[in-house]
Amino acid sequence: MTKHHVTTTVNGDAVEFLCEAHETLLEVLRDGLGLTGTKEGCGTGDCGACSVTIDGRVVCSCLVLGVEAEGKAIQTIEGMAAGTRLHPLQRKFLEHAGLQCGICTPGILVAARSLLERNPDPTEEEVRYWLAGNLCRCTGYNKIIDAVLDAAREMRGADHA
Repeated sequence: MTKHHVTTTVNGDAVEFLCEAHETLLEVLRDGLGLTGTKEGCGTGDCGACSVTIDGRVVCSCLVLGVEAEGKAIQTIEGMAAGTRLHPLQRKFLEHAGLQCGICTPGILVAARSLLERNPDPTEEEVRYWLAGNLCRCTGYNKIIDAVLDAAREMRGADHA
């Protein structure tokens, strides 16, 4: 099969890779680039476990072809922490026990970060709506929602009252 040369940016770094026309971005990230934080849950775009952002838009990487990444800016869970310093969302997920098995967590964190970049002061309803495409079978959603709202408060510098 013919391999396609793709030049893109992943987590702020210039990246080049070869992929076949049928390979998904999820496959390229995990198998080609070794970025295994992005998880495959369903393979059909229904669970959100493989959520990444492409040019600032949250997408299911299992539904995007690797060749479609050409010239795009991709953000994955690996780009969230600054070295060993966790992003406020990551810290709050730990503090609020907003994760258990971890399959859904990277996708939820990527989607939540995207929400807070657009709306730094979301209501609970807005968080629930924004994360509706991310399914979690372990925690229920209350701890996740609480973690996102607490991170939003911290990121705004608001009191934790």
